[in-house]
Amino acid sequence: MKKGVLLVNLGSPDSPDPKDVKKYLGEFLMDERVIDVPLWARTLLVKGIILNTRPKASAAAYKKIWWKNGSPLIVLSEQLQERVQESVDYPVALAMRYGSMTIKKGLQELVDKGVDDVFLIPLYPQFAMATTETILVLAEQIRQDHFPNITMNSLPAFYNNPDYIEVLSNSIARHLNDKDYEHLLFSYHGVPERHIRKSDITKSHCKIDGSCCVTPSPAHEFCYRHQCLEVTRLVAEKLGFAPGTYSTSFQSRLGFDPWLQPYTDRTIERLGKEGIKNMAIVTPAFVSDCLETLEEIAMEGEEIFHEMGGKEFTTIPCLNADMPWVNLLSKWITNWATSKKETV
Repeated sequence: MKKGVLLVNLGSPDSPDPKDVKKYLGEFLMDERVIDVPLWARTLLVKGIILNTRPKASAAAYKKIWWKNGSPLIVLSEQLQERVQESVDYPVALAMRYGSMTIKKGLQELVDKGVDDVFLIPLYPQFAMATTETILVLAEQIRQDHFPNITMNSLPAFYNNPDYIEVLSNSIARHLNDKDYEHLLFSYHGVPERHIRKSDITKSHCKIDGSCCVTPSPAHEFCYRHQCLEVTRLVAEKLGFAPGTYSTSFQSRLGFDPWLQPYTDRTIERLGKEGIKNMAIVTPAFVSDCLETLEEIAMEGEEIFHEMGGKEFTTIPCLNADMPWVNLLSKWITNWATSKKETV
């Protein structure tokens, strides 16, 4: 069997024009694993309200961070794909869960090169319904419908993989090397609390009560909150951070339902009010910089911090196409391709 790799990231509008943003948001928000309510309610909310109010504001946000050569997320993901391709002996394609760079196109590209054994890599360190799960479900459906003769295995969540923690930790340390910061905030993309409970395979462990995420359980394999907190803990341990010099928060909430807390914007506000003058922030739920990191954090977050009296606000880039990250992905790919067991 000829092996190949499909990297899958979130996606982006084709342009920051409101029409393209509206089309993209429609696909994204109508995903039943993103807004997990009955179809009628989701349709009413998304098509009746959000798509009539949000695209213009979102387009303005995209325009702030759009690069001359396109969407930062797409450009950085393409750079990653190119460098990984240079490092491995197997065809490597790139796809997005939403937008015009579809998973079907990515699989077709591999099939056209003779690939019939695919290693699917969702570019998310942590498992979540609205990220990893929706990619895996859609990819399998596309495989069954259009490519029934190929086999497909996927990279599991790698949030606690020692090699990943080392790469992430080294990146953070490098960007903080000459910074005189007082507090490092680990900001992860938020999800509704109900997503945590829905993903609980034990149906009883995830109570989001302060103790369940640190109490061993099979539920942790699919618990986004636990996996985020674990990344923070492992990096802090690796870099020897003193208690009180770092914390975890969650960004990008939508709607009125309870989302994971504490919220990033309120945490930045609190740190400023408490007298922190120099802070840094890292976003380990993403491997590629995007709207949420470049606009919501690096622009809006910094503005909040300055309004609260803060001075220096350091945004640590995602791993993007850094060579240590490229080398690690290449190692995982080679291990998969040369092993009889689909493990990394």
